Amino acid sequence: MSDLNDEYDAYDEYDGADGADGHDGPGASGAYDERDEELHDGLVEEELRQAAAILDPVPAGLRRLAVDAFVLRDLDARIAELTFDSLVDGIPVRGETDPPRMLTFSTDAVTVDVEVTADGLIGQLLPPGPAGIEVLSGPRAHARLTADDMGRFTGEAPPAGPFALRLRTGREVVVTEWLRA
Repeated sequence: MSDLNDEYDAYDEYDGADGADGHDGPGASGAYDERDEELHDGLVEEELRQAAAILDPVPAGLRRLAVDAFVLRDLDARIAELTFDSLVDGIPVRGETDPPRMLTFSTDAVTVDVEVTADGLIGQLLPPGPAGIEVLSGPRAHARLTADDMGRFTGEAPPAGPFALRLRTGREVVVTEWLRA
């Protein structure tokens, strides 16, 4: 038993024989429940991560190099510049308490119009065409969206905090500027 798991669980005394340990735990039926096994594996993995972080931490220089290398993975990507932001360039509408934020990003070949609302993202690519779109939001997992043949896409969750869009068309990769939602 580890320090992280000070509570008793049936795995501590399980010897692999069906019910031979005198408990009615996972060993009594002769089969593990998959959820219990996944939980146990997750706890063991977390303990190993913590031990490695304490006993053999990643040097700061190596971490910095890894982050720099990660940034360069889209070196050939075109940067789409913000050409319109309704927070800056928009005309206020009387009676509208929470208007959607309208954004336009442009490169020489692609324009991306995006509406950011409390319900998510709505957007369109010009010229129209299919594309894979990732909503980048720092170290968290990226939301993956798909633009249809008309270049339209939607996302169900609005970005929280800084975000950018990475578009992968058949011809190129385009990354928008980072903005705060």
